[in-house]
Amino acid sequence: MINITHIETDLGMMIAAASDQGICMFEFADYKLLEQELRQIADAFKAPLVQGGNPHFDTLKKQIEQYFKGERRDFDIPLDLVGTDFQKHVWRSLLKIPYGSTTTYAQQAGLLGKPSAVRAVANANGKNKISIILPCHRVIGADGALTGYGGGIWRKKKLLAFEKENITAV
Repeated sequence: MINITHIETDLGMMIAAASDQGICMFEFADYKLLEQELRQIADAFKAPLVQGGNPHFDTLKKQIEQYFKGERRDFDIPLDLVGTDFQKHVWRSLLKIPYGSTTTYAQQAGLLGKPSAVRAVANANGKNKISIILPCHRVIGADGALTGYGGGIWRKKKLLAFEKENITAV
């Protein structure tokens, strides 16, 4: 069974999903592909999605509150990633982008040892099911443009500005 819950954040309502091992989704409630992601999670675990509590939700709520108060830069909540091995590799690399910083898809591909895989890296980032915690909002276009973000470019802009403002707070 995969538990799901709603969590209110400074950027709007989010939906979280968790297995016994950790958080497997943390997505904005208005994300256009939310239903598809929920189906992918149910299929991957071969388990029903059930509204209800999970110990990982308590940790998630606490850490997200700390993040939006400017008291937390990094998350240490257990994650249970749902995706291909390549996607998981790309998503884990997001954790290496320092708080308040940005990188480009090309730089991320280079760090992964796959400099010619820029599009594949960008595509994998676009399939990240764990917003904010896996900070794909810190990846921008080579020209500095705030390219796609599932939660909306306005949220990406707010997250980046928030982190830049709070870089010395922690």
